[in-house]
Order: sequence, then structure tokens, then C-alpha cells
Amino acid sequence: MAFGKKIKIRDLIQLFLHMEQMQGAGIPLLDALADIRDTTENDRLRDIMSEVHRDVSEGSSLSEALARHPKIFNELYISLVSSGEETGDLTASYRQLIKYLKWVDQMQTKVRKATRYPIIVCVVVLATIVIMMGFVVPEIVGFIENLDQEIPFYTSALMACSKFFQAYWWAVLTAPVLAFIGLKTVRKVSDNAAYRLDLWTLSLPIAGGLIRKINIARFSQTFGALFASGIDVLNALAASRKTVRNLALTEALEGVQEQVKAGSPLSEAFNSSGEFPSMVCRMLKVGEESGNLTVVLDQVSEFYTSDVDEEIQGLISMIEPLLTLILGVMILWIAVAVFGPIYGSFENIDF
Repeated sequence: MAFGKKIKIRDLIQLFLHMEQMQGAGIPLLDALADIRDTTENDRLRDIMSEVHRDVSEGSSLSEALARHPKIFNELYISLVSSGEETGDLTASYRQLIKYLKWVDQMQTKVRKATRYPIIVCVVVLATIVIMMGFVVPEIVGFIENLDQEIPFYTSALMACSKFFQAYWWAVLTAPVLAFIGLKTVRKVSDNAAYRLDLWTLSLPIAGGLIRKINIARFSQTFGALFASGIDVLNALAASRKTVRNLALTEALEGVQEQVKAGSPLSEAFNSSGEFPSMVCRMLKVGEESGNLTVVLDQVSEFYTSDVDEEIQGLISMIEPLLTLILGVMILWIAVAVFGPIYGSFENIDF
């Protein structure tokens, strides 16, 4: 397969939207696949759809052909398409996929928004500190040292920080990058360390709640899509569990699956895990008792999606003044540390 432009979620949305329209219009599957192969603008996706078309024309089912490209079509996609093939209603499966992919695209946009802005502001603040301490303050330090008077402690601290930045500026700039690479490496090398790290992130004051809500929303949306397409609860739990990115929550969902397999109601299994809010458990119980579990799962997903959006907006609005305050305190420190001794030297001058 030729390498080309990365296949984005929006490319897949367009693909399954095209498939749904073709299926609804009664166009044969092979003709629909050929049309997508010939019209897609992404070179890599065109190559994949060429292989899918070939496999289907040779006798494979669509789900089997898609499963040969796991990096593009994950188990969730395959499960939904396979369910549509079994029920004879591929159009409904395509609709569930489109709905799910649109939700994922929306959530990814929100998460990028939550992380990109603080990172940019932090980089600006860090760069300002490095420039001030590495270039501006040293120009003034020599003059202050030549003053014939005792230097205040806050000025001495500023001079020490400036010398540290001059000597180890490279360490200050590379430390965040090395820390990020180190955490990624530890997660890959040790499953136990990755689990403990994920468990710790859930306990963080602000980020922990946000991470939990994002994962609950992702799980609810996935589980709802699978359950609505006719997949049984156990298989839906197994597939949707893999979309959760936090290992502590993944382990809790494994326990939920085992309890449901042993005969416990879904709501009781979630409640006994201890990792999911009581509201989720109550809503699941209502869905089980009313027979509207799909509707309830959609409501849970919508609620937490909206809640995540509000928390992200609140987080961004809080980070900006906090970083501005840090920058202001640093500038005030420099001003007091520099002009304090200068002003004191004027008092010792006889006019």
C-alpha cells in the first residue's frame, strides 16, 4: 500500500456517508465501493478502498475486507458493519458509524482546544522568563554589583536565578520535552506504571474529573452505537471498553463485563466498580427497567459531552489569568530587585 496523506476521521465520515447514501438508493455494494474508490481525494484511502473492492469482488464480506486494514477500520467499525450484514440493514449500521465518528471528531476538537491553548501560553511565559533571566537581567546585574551597598535578599535571589538560567538555559527548555518523552516511555515499558499513572491522573483536582468525563462520554457513545445496532451487551462492552484511554477505567470496565457475564444487571455492575458516578448508574437502571437503554446511553453521552465542553471553557478561562499573574509577579520581582538597590544608592549620595 502506498504511503500518502493521513486518513482523518472526516475522511471516514465522508466514506460511510457515501456508503449510506448508495445503500439507501439501492446501488449494489461493489458499484458503491468502486464509486468511492474512484472519487476519494485521499490517495492512501483510495488504495485501501481498491483493496476492499477487490476482496469483496473475490467473495469476502465487507466486514472481512475492512478488517484487513485494522489501522484504519478498528474493531468498532467492523462490529457495526458485521451486525448490519447479519441483520440485513447496513444502512442503519452506516448511520450509527456516522453518528459515532461525528461525535469523535467533535470530542477530539474539544480536547485539542483544551490542551493547545494552555501549551501555547505556557511556552510564551517560559520563553519570556528565559529571555528576561538570560539576557535582560544580566545586563543590569553588573551595575547592581558595583553599587557600594548591601544587596537585598530579593535582588540576590534574582541574580542567582539569572546566573542559573545563563548556565543551564538548555536544561530549562528541554526538561518539559524530556519529561514528556520519559512518561511516554514508562507507559510503554511497564503496564503497572502506566496503570498507576492513569489512576493518579483521575485523582487530580481539575484534570482528573475532566479525563473521567471524557472517557465516560466516549464509552457511552460507543456502547450506545453498538447496542443500538443489535450487538449483545457482552460483546458491546468488550468492544467499547477498548475505546477508553484510561487504564484504571478500562480495568473497572473489565470487572463490569465479568459481573454482567455472571448475571448481574448492568447498573449494579457499574455501581459496584466504584469508578463511575452514581448518576450514570441510576440512569442505566432507568434504561434497563424501561427497556430504553439506547436512549439512556445517548443521554449520558450528551450530558457528559456538554459537561466536558463547559469544563474546558472554564479551564481555559482560568489558565489565562493564572499565567498572566505568574508573568506579572515575575516582572514585578525584576522591577523591585533592580530599582530597589538603585533607589537606595541615591539616598547615600550627598548633593
